[in-house]
Amino acid sequence: MAKRLFPSLNRVLVEKIVPPSKTTAGILLPEKSSKLNSGKVIAVGPGTRDRSGNTIPVAVKEGDTVLLPEYGGTEVKLGEKEYHLFRDEDILGTLHD
Repeated sequence: MAKRLFPSLNRVLVEKIVPPSKTTAGILLPEKSSKLNSGKVIAVGPGTRDRSGNTIPVAVKEGDTVLLPEYGGTEVKLGEKEYHLFRDEDILGTLHD
């Protein structure tokens, strides 16, 4: 049975991007060479509410590549894949080419 997670409030579901450990030519890369803690946004919650009841939307959208803090987030395993849930304010920024 396939499961799908819909984040609540201002939570963001992220799949971390694992940098390659070797090049296409087969050269092994050291861990420190490309350590950028980033991930792809899989799903976002509807946002949180302010004191007057207005919805404050989440700053990122599905498909964005985001910069993540080194620590934090909640690990979630759905099927064989591993995801992380972060609050919107914990995400450091979005990455663009």
